[in-house]
Amino acid sequence: MNKILIIEDDITLREELSILLNNAGYSTEAAEDFSDVPARLKECTSDLILMDINLPNSNGEVLLQEFRKTSDTPVIMLTSRTGELDELLSMSYGADDYITKPYNPTILLLRISAVLKRTRKVGPERMYKDIQVSFLKGTLTRNGEEQLLTKNEMLIFKHLLDHSPEIVSRDALMTVLWDNDEYINDNALSVNISRLRTKLAELGLPDAIETRKKQGYVLK
Repeated sequence: MNKILIIEDDITLREELSILLNNAGYSTEAAEDFSDVPARLKECTSDLILMDINLPNSNGEVLLQEFRKTSDTPVIMLTSRTGELDELLSMSYGADDYITKPYNPTILLLRISAVLKRTRKVGPERMYKDIQVSFLKGTLTRNGEEQLLTKNEMLIFKHLLDHSPEIVSRDALMTVLWDNDEYINDNALSVNISRLRTKLAELGLPDAIETRKKQGYVLK
């Protein structure tokens, strides 16, 4: 069960969030003392944080910026502001998503689920057919032959593997690569997929990734 930390000074909203999340199968904890939010964040063991931008004596965006120096725990910012600047600042400071209030409960739950799925920690190894996949080393190994993948190639392969045999759209893959250090555009995505196909072919699986026109890709 995923645990979510709620940092929201509005008591009514905080209680509503706790009830909503508990009913959706999450465990929750909520900050009630806002005198030292940085310390509460430092002690956080939750899987995700919902944090308001406007907090007593604090700015959520500044807190997030400091928090990101030591933690990669996913954070969704909550705010009553509707300006694009606040959204851009939150995302640039390391937010994983941004929700405006009043929020739609269903949409909020979907966004939480999406962030947790995208940021969940993975084990060091996994199997695809008879290929050993090492996420730590970034390699695919079959019958003693090893192919080293770039960071982007492994992100693409992992996302296709996680969703196989579903179709994965190009937009979904672009979103997966969005947080990477290397700038990714549509042409770069095509190049990465082509290189990944070549490496799979060299392991004896030339048709592992199937293109579905106007839909996306499937890892067979």
